[in-house]
Amino acid sequence: MTTLTSARPSTDAPARPRRHAVIDGMPRPGTPERVLKGIFLTVISGLVVLPFVAVVSTSLATPEEVIRAGGFVMFPKDGIDLSAYRSIFAGGTVTRALMVSGFVTAVGTAISLVLTCTLGWALSRRGTLANKPLLMLVLVSLLFNPGLIPTYLVVQQFGLLDSLWSVIVPTCVSAFNVIVVRSFFAGLPAEILDAARVDGASEWKMFRHIGLPLSKAVVAVVGLFYGVGYWNSFFSALLYLNDSAKWPLQLVLRTYVVNGVELGGQDLGIGSESLPPQTTIQMAILMISIVPILCVYPFIQRHFAKGVLTGAVKG
Repeated sequence: MTTLTSARPSTDAPARPRRHAVIDGMPRPGTPERVLKGIFLTVISGLVVLPFVAVVSTSLATPEEVIRAGGFVMFPKDGIDLSAYRSIFAGGTVTRALMVSGFVTAVGTAISLVLTCTLGWALSRRGTLANKPLLMLVLVSLLFNPGLIPTYLVVQQFGLLDSLWSVIVPTCVSAFNVIVVRSFFAGLPAEILDAARVDGASEWKMFRHIGLPLSKAVVAVVGLFYGVGYWNSFFSALLYLNDSAKWPLQLVLRTYVVNGVELGGQDLGIGSESLPPQTTIQMAILMISIVPILCVYPFIQRHFAKGVLTGAVKG
């Protein structure tokens, strides 16, 4: 007699292969690799942040603590002292240089944006007179530098020596920025421009009401490039400006911080008896030169990647 045994289904499921997380088509790194990356990035971040902390702390430290430390103060223990900033803003050399840098940056950025956007729009329209020769001229200026002596002679012939316009005019148009803006304008939908043209809009009206509103990202990024360039410019001022009353902040920073020339009470517009230590004044000047860019950059950052990539890829 044959005994039939009922077959029971197996409850043990077959082992599934272990899946590794995939990020952007690449396998996720293991735990040791991520830990090493974290340590490496922490060390690099510390090397970047610590000097900045030392500059801020030294500019805010009391004169006694700076003298006691013999230079830099990492963390002020005697409280915060703003005497260095009060000395700088007393109306002397640094205050005047700050106003000059503000004027050069504001006026230069405005002029550069107007010229770059209008030129980029003209080069992006195929019907523009002498479109290709103008585009080739821009590309040639991008590839070949005119040189220091020819540029100086041109500035001299135009009578711009010892004038703030000598810092603005020679660098008011960047060929790279023109190409980026032109590529962005060339990538605008042709249907929108054709519809505006059918409605009777001129090129100037299309530029103002269609081109500029759609190009806020690239204009913001190009404006940031120009603004940072004008704010940090000191070599043009060193070449063309002989009057120290017209020096921008970066040239003052180079003279009194990098070269180590001491700032006296007459330079700052205060009495010598209330003069803070030179190290504190130097770090305060350095902070003033950094803060404006740090304040502007967060507002432009959200346009940065979009503006650069769109203007560089399209066209």
